[in-house]
Amino acid sequence: MLGYSRWQLFKGLATAVAIVSIVSLVLIYFFPAPPSKVVMATAFKGGTFEFYGQQYREIFARSNVELELRATAGAPENVKLLQDQNSGVQIAFVIGGVSDGKHAPGLLSLGTVYNNPFWLFYSSNEPFDRLSQLKGKRIAVGPVGSGTRASAEQILGKGGVNSETATLLPFAGSAAVDAMNDGKVDAVWILGAPDSTAVHSFLGNPNLRIMSFPNAEAFTRIFPALARMVLPQGVIDIDRNVPPNDVQLVGVTTKVLVRSDLHPEIVQLLLQTMVEVHGGADIFQRTGEFPNSTDVEYPVAPAAIDFYKNGPSFMQRHLPLWLSVHAQRAIAVLVTAIALGLPLFRFLPSAYNWLTRRRLVYWYAQLKALEASFDLGPMDKPLTEKQAEIERIEEAVSHIRFPLTFSDQLYNLRSHIDIVRRKITSHVNAPGQMAAE
Repeated sequence: MLGYSRWQLFKGLATAVAIVSIVSLVLIYFFPAPPSKVVMATAFKGGTFEFYGQQYREIFARSNVELELRATAGAPENVKLLQDQNSGVQIAFVIGGVSDGKHAPGLLSLGTVYNNPFWLFYSSNEPFDRLSQLKGKRIAVGPVGSGTRASAEQILGKGGVNSETATLLPFAGSAAVDAMNDGKVDAVWILGAPDSTAVHSFLGNPNLRIMSFPNAEAFTRIFPALARMVLPQGVIDIDRNVPPNDVQLVGVTTKVLVRSDLHPEIVQLLLQTMVEVHGGADIFQRTGEFPNSTDVEYPVAPAAIDFYKNGPSFMQRHLPLWLSVHAQRAIAVLVTAIALGLPLFRFLPSAYNWLTRRRLVYWYAQLKALEASFDLGPMDKPLTEKQAEIERIEEAVSHIRFPLTFSDQLYNLRSHIDIVRRKITSHVNAPGQMAAE
């Protein structure tokens, strides 16, 4: 009978497994699972980048993603690490004016996160109001190759303070705090938010002063990457009136850069982290001012532009990171199934009718071959075998289920089977036939 043999069942099962495997591989390729660990370049210990990096790490841990913080010499090294395929660094803090998309292709910006002020703390009984007063002093400006040192050489250099007129020392972050406390330096040039470890320590030291930049606006015209910032009187400590007067500072925008191949789900997690960490108000910004997509140096990632415009998606708001990828895969399968299923459902009745007719045609072919055997001579096949064959055909047809629309064709087939049976019977009963058998 026309049924399903073990070999056909095996082929069907193998085909199904192959289809499932191919679909799984396609989904893994287009919707890969996010990595469980990513690396972010910060800067030296005690600096602002490390301070915010630790907050990022805590937020990432809530989504079961390990964020490894890589200590570096600062923004220039961070850009180089991002460009190095073998460094493992995929995320980094970078300040403005260090590089741009033309000189560092393949990097994308997720936007600026805050304006980072430059501070000049010094120990002196008399106030400094001119950069030239720093000549002959020991100044901690950060290690060679760091963004902090590069900015110090540019800005302090405009006042005639350089390696020839002053002693520029490579202390930065916590090392600069220790150097100041130990009397190894007279002044510290440092970049960082007020809450960062090193800056907070300096602000809380009653023996230190903050130098104001009366020409801060002029510096922003000379160096377009800089911004004028004001530290209001008493904002650090109103009771002790720290600082005792408004302090003009210059600062630079800080941005988060990523490699262009960073997993999309990690990008979304990073954007939400940036909003959580930097979206509030502080001394130098209002609520909602940062982060934003204004970056004139690097191309902003399309995902970041959409995020700042429309906010996180529904899945990002309501699903954990590990589940969102599976949800995307399920949606992709559902959309594909609908796209392929609708045409199939349209032609399914025609396909089913064709298969049913094929089964009828098969048995008609068997019946026709049996009937044609009578014309091939008595030596072709004994009549007993032909009788057995017609019984086999009738038995098989009687066990086949056909839809009601094919009832007439089924009855026609059975009537034709009966015609052939009578023909065989007539040959069996013919005179001399039994003798021949």
